[in-house]
Amino acid sequence: MKKNTTIVELLDSDQLLQQVTVQGWVRSFRNDRFIALNDGSTLKNIQCVIEDDLLDDAVLKRITVGAALVISGTLIESQGKGQKVEIQVASVHIEGDANPEELKLTILSPKKHSLETLREQAHLRIRTNTFGAIMRVRSQLSFAIHQYFQQNNFHYVHTPVITGSDAEGAGEAFKVTNMDLTKVPLTEKGEVDYTKDFFGRETNLTVSGQLEGETYAMGLGKIYTFGPTFRAENSNTSRHLAEFWMIEPEIAFCDLDQNMDLAEDFIKGTIKYLLENCQDDLEFLENRLIEEDKRKTQAERSEMKLREKLHFVLDNNFKRVSYTEAIEILKNSKPNKKKKFKYPIHEWGADLQSEHERFLVEKHFKCPVILFDYPANIKAFYMRLNEDGKTVRAMDILFPGIGEIVGGSQREERLDVLKEKMKALDIPEEDLWWYLDTRRFGTCTHSGFGLGFERMVLFVTGMTNIRDVIPYPRTPLNAEF
Repeated sequence: MKKNTTIVELLDSDQLLQQVTVQGWVRSFRNDRFIALNDGSTLKNIQCVIEDDLLDDAVLKRITVGAALVISGTLIESQGKGQKVEIQVASVHIEGDANPEELKLTILSPKKHSLETLREQAHLRIRTNTFGAIMRVRSQLSFAIHQYFQQNNFHYVHTPVITGSDAEGAGEAFKVTNMDLTKVPLTEKGEVDYTKDFFGRETNLTVSGQLEGETYAMGLGKIYTFGPTFRAENSNTSRHLAEFWMIEPEIAFCDLDQNMDLAEDFIKGTIKYLLENCQDDLEFLENRLIEEDKRKTQAERSEMKLREKLHFVLDNNFKRVSYTEAIEILKNSKPNKKKKFKYPIHEWGADLQSEHERFLVEKHFKCPVILFDYPANIKAFYMRLNEDGKTVRAMDILFPGIGEIVGGSQREERLDVLKEKMKALDIPEEDLWWYLDTRRFGTCTHSGFGLGFERMVLFVTGMTNIRDVIPYPRTPLNAEF
């Protein structure tokens, strides 16, 4: 029985003259003889050589770009340059045709297409080299994340997608209902009567699994979540999605310093894995970035090549800087004094923007930066209040080209302080009674952070638009596919 195998396995094989069967899609077909076949397992194609008179003209005409084939034959040493092995074809079965005339109207046609055009045909863009490389790296990064936490004795917890809480307190959540929206039940006060809804209360899609994650850390010690999250922000930018994936570890008996140590080690561990296991795809994406930079002005070009940027993170200790120190640096910086920042820094308490974060990383410190001890009034209610009464034990990790990639904190473990902060923000205690219970029964120092998975994929692939690192982006006015 012939063995079906992947192209990545065959290209790495040294067992010549074995009988093989491969399945994939035609990338090119030359001289009615040379098929370049790709199955998605690798960036590279395998060359399949058809001997004269093996196939009749009717079959040859059906071997077109995009067609799905099953090819059997003998693995031999390649006679041409660019590949170590090729397949001497014994039989070709056409699994699915691809009409050349119809193909011309799609992004599968040989000509170059813009990333915007590729987004319009997101169901087909995975067959391009660029998106094949991005999605293989995304897959490997997912594995590296799970591997890191599992090897460090974290427990994977699935927190709910539908929830009654808004962990961020931002009010930017998608409502969940099964009400007939043409006949919404109302209370005597004319408000929506959520007691008549499916869950009997107001619910939404989760903006974070953190609060539920904290409760599980209080019993399992170290947990992490890795799942979809949703933000109803009307942000039509290259850095925002309405649906994205988040990694959120929570650790009991852990303070802010230990939290920063974990976040740095986690990021370095996953990047190291990618550099060791995604060499072909990273090289392709790096070369793509170099070609893209040639069309930009000198000021717009990347200062580092892609893999150099990854090593930059891997090889440098992250600089730890207090928010207060960062504000002083920004206030006295040339861009601020010359009014080149879109959002000038005037005083302590300002909410830092991406331009400020990138200045600190790329221009001032020239290494990844962890900012900590932020003003309490610009951070969430659950962050631990410092002794000064005006800052909290929060931390953000800033990366070159991205800005903030991680946000985290030491959580407020003191019941009385937490209740005071909730009261100040009009967060009803009855809505989070279960969360407050973790402070009533065996409270302890604990910390955690969140990392937006797509922002990490954006960084490691060198892409500049977050819509290009998720299979089907969800953004304002766009839920196609």
